[in-house]
Amino acid sequence: MKETVRKLFANKTARILIIAGAALLLLLLCWAVFGRSEKSTATSAGYTPTAEETRLSAILSQIEGAGTVNAIITEEEGVPVSAVIFFDGTDGILTRLRLTQAAAASLNIAENRVLVYPAGK
Repeated sequence: MKETVRKLFANKTARILIIAGAALLLLLLCWAVFGRSEKSTATSAGYTPTAEETRLSAILSQIEGAGTVNAIITEEEGVPVSAVIFFDGTDGILTRLRLTQAAAASLNIAENRVLVYPAGK
């Protein structure tokens, strides 16, 4: 058995094929573990917007250039402390500024606690 393995590894072509096969097997194993795509993400699968988030999204959707808006509000002890805003309208500095100011005023938080991003298309 040992002699057969030594002869096999002595042959350069066989050695390359064995290493390539092992690399392919490792690649397939990694793909099976890490490459599976989930049909839904954790945030969209079980997340239901609160009434305040829905209200804020409706208010912000009225801003010129904002389009459809989704808001996520972070609270501590029932008080809003920050917000993340996603919009699918025109991406410009004026639109982002208006969304930031309106969200901060609506939630009574500082403007630097509001993050505004264009929605991924």
